[in-house]
Amino acid sequence: MNILVCIKQVPDTKIIKVNPKTNTLDRSSAPAILNPYDAHAVEEAVRLREIHGGKVIVLSMGPPQARNAIRKCVEIGADEGYLISDRRFAGADTLATSYALFKAIEKLQHEQGIDLVLCGKHAIDGDTGQVGPGIARRMEIPPLTNVIKVEEVDLEGGKLKVRRKIENGYELIQSSLPCLLTVEKEINEVAYSPLPNMLRAARYEPTVWTVDDLDDVDIKQLGLKGSPTIVGKMWPPEKSSGAEMIEGEAKEQVEKLLAITLEKRELFGVKGGEK
Repeated sequence: MNILVCIKQVPDTKIIKVNPKTNTLDRSSAPAILNPYDAHAVEEAVRLREIHGGKVIVLSMGPPQARNAIRKCVEIGADEGYLISDRRFAGADTLATSYALFKAIEKLQHEQGIDLVLCGKHAIDGDTGQVGPGIARRMEIPPLTNVIKVEEVDLEGGKLKVRRKIENGYELIQSSLPCLLTVEKEINEVAYSPLPNMLRAARYEPTVWTVDDLDDVDIKQLGLKGSPTIVGKMWPPEKSSGAEMIEGEAKEQVEKLLAITLEKRELFGVKGGEK
């Protein structure tokens, strides 16, 4: 079973800052890392390969330094990595990104065959969750989102059963293959990489494709030209003022909270003696 995992290199949002003049993310302020949700997707693909055979292929779109994210996937256990990198991809929103990745997947499908596509739930720098379903729509295959467990894979019957998270619990879904899964972090624990994987990853050079390496590409659907999304303004949330941390045991916290509430009861329009 050949499994393709779409991954992204993102800035570490725990460290990244916002440019106060432009109100945009200052990507130079934080190190670039493999999107955490994508790491779980790669780990799950490796697990499935160990059970069903085949290989794990990772695909990313980004600048040349995104090779490092692909090497991290090889360290986790991926067999091959492909990077589509070209200035004509720059400025892509989720619609243009899904189109570019789809054209690369088309090429891989023709050359190697793809039975299953995995993506992380979303990228931590954009948090839209749109690229995975967008790829599935273009491939005309079922998208199964928020997957927390792959219950069963029936290669002979061409079926797959997964458990996916919903608002009030979970549901079991059966789908035909090929299909696309977007996975939650709960699906697995990313294991420590064995030394042979680390050594291979350190030497690994992904295959890099430009727009010219892909077949039948509509340039108008790439980059800024293919991106109908317009960001009017972006700014960090304002810090709350007047917040106070109440320390102590539960009973003590309740007493302090009650005292503060009574002291500021005028703010709630409650006069003395009223309940």
